Amino acid sequence: MNDSPARRPELLAAAAATVTVVLWASAFVSIRSAGAEYSPGALALGRLLVGSLVLGVICLLRREGVPPRAAWPGIGISGLLWFGFYSVVLNWGEQQVDAGTAALVVNIGPILMALLAARVLGDPMPPRLLAGMAVSFAGAVTVGLSMSGGGGSSVLGVVLCLLAAVGYAGGAVAQKPALGHASALQVTTFGCLVGAVLCLPFSGQLIGEVADASLSATLNMVYLGVFSLALAFTTWAYALARTTASRMGATTYAVPALVVLMSWVALGEVPGPLTLAGGVVCLAGVAVSRSRTRAARVVAATPQPEQARESA
Repeated sequence: MNDSPARRPELLAAAAATVTVVLWASAFVSIRSAGAEYSPGALALGRLLVGSLVLGVICLLRREGVPPRAAWPGIGISGLLWFGFYSVVLNWGEQQVDAGTAALVVNIGPILMALLAARVLGDPMPPRLLAGMAVSFAGAVTVGLSMSGGGGSSVLGVVLCLLAAVGYAGGAVAQKPALGHASALQVTTFGCLVGAVLCLPFSGQLIGEVADASLSATLNMVYLGVFSLALAFTTWAYALARTTASRMGATTYAVPALVVLMSWVALGEVPGPLTLAGGVVCLAGVAVSRSRTRAARVVAATPQPEQARESA
């Protein structure tokens, strides 16, 4: 009866993770549209500049200030690997391979994240998490194979997508310690700024392409900066601060299933039975990885001595 207040942070973290997954899924649709008129580096820089502006304004309004020194190693690494390197390499890779191959290779990221988090952060690897990731990866493979077009892949494209997965995993794991010293908004804002600085060499391309790009492509780039970056990365950091990196990585396996549905609605790309089946398997795996045993739920609901003293 009295476990509702205790579960509130858990529910808020789950809601934040859901927002992140939905917005990251929508990003694939927007990248596909904007990428037709913007080069990889220009698109990454434009998105990062928009995101930095939005996040910077929010930080000023909330008077968040500069993160403490202890948070900067994680912020710097995540900014370089995830906000900067990942953005450019993924955009480039998706121009070299078909969408199915890109989705398949990039979905190695959550597995790398879990292994890296276990090694570096000491994250637990419970059987349900491992089983859920295995199920979700099988679903991602099914989606990837069903969406792959013959002759649409290149060795360079596969390597670029693999590098993107490595950057994503390394950057996400680096964020976790930083969140112990700074807020989710601070970690996201300054990580985004680091990524934008890294992408400044693409300024000339961005200026030239903005002048020639259609309004639709530019609005897609703005959407990527405001929603799939500024908002989604902040909700990701909020949820990551309240759970393990491994579990958060497993949650992102819902993205391929949502991409299939969004492409169906927004782009009229009707998925085949195999694609739909793979999406369902992805979601089933996420449900398994996020579930807990009955004993774990009882422990989580039981007030700890520290909590009892605080409530007293």
